[in-house]
Amino acid sequence: MVRDVTYSLGMSLDGYIEGPDGGFQWSVPEPALFRHSIEEVRGLGVHLLGRRLYEAMLYWEDVDRADLDADQREFADLWNALPKVVFSRSLASVRGSARLATGTPADEIARLRSEPGSGSIGIGGADLAAQVAGAGLIDEYLIRVFPVVVGGGKPLFARDEREVPLDLLDTRTFANGVLFTHYRVRR
Repeated sequence: MVRDVTYSLGMSLDGYIEGPDGGFQWSVPEPALFRHSIEEVRGLGVHLLGRRLYEAMLYWEDVDRADLDADQREFADLWNALPKVVFSRSLASVRGSARLATGTPADEIARLRSEPGSGSIGIGGADLAAQVAGAGLIDEYLIRVFPVVVGGGKPLFARDEREVPLDLLDTRTFANGVLFTHYRVRR
């Protein structure tokens, strides 16, 4: 069985993962959405991410566990144990369950798909996802649309003028107005 590659991220209603100032404070999940994210991470076998996302997610390794609620501790446990592959030209090393990528995103995905393992291959970060999508390697998109218009910033999807037909698998609306959508690439 070939492991699926999934791209999961939150975006503003106008399609940005961060606003013009680089901020994304509007994407903080409410409790039910956070639980949903925990279940999503539980389904991963490995996560590929770029340097910026890797450094942001180090929060979960460094945070004082006494400051976390039960869901946050569960997420931290799952995230910290999850194997990660970090794509960076500037990092000399990574820590925890992460390793630096030794090839291109396509090389790493091919290797991960050929190795035994369960769970999907998660992709995090718009730049990395754009490379993987450009190579036609994303199987599923799991997108959270936050009810905010930020007016510019970093787009979720690369503007490469490439059409990708999708089939809707699931939707869910959360109490704070976030719309979760799950699509599968039509092949």
